[in-house]
Amino acid sequence: MSDINGFNAAYKILQANAEKLRRQDDLDIDSLVPIVEESAKAYQVCKDRIAAVRAALQEHLKEESADPPQI
Repeated sequence: MSDINGFNAAYKILQANAEKLRRQDDLDIDSLVPIVEESAKAYQVCKDRIAAVRAALQEHLKEESADPPQI
């Protein structure tokens, strides 16, 4: 998986991979590398999207507080 489109897709990947790991009775160390790599990419997408929303919100609040109150 080279391209994860958006927060929701990335979050679903993280949920699915967590469930895979929870359901494993025997730890298959060979399967961990691709799961960890995919999860790391998905986590980064989620983290970046949250940071973008946080920055947009801060910018909006900054603009709103800079406007003089209207009477």
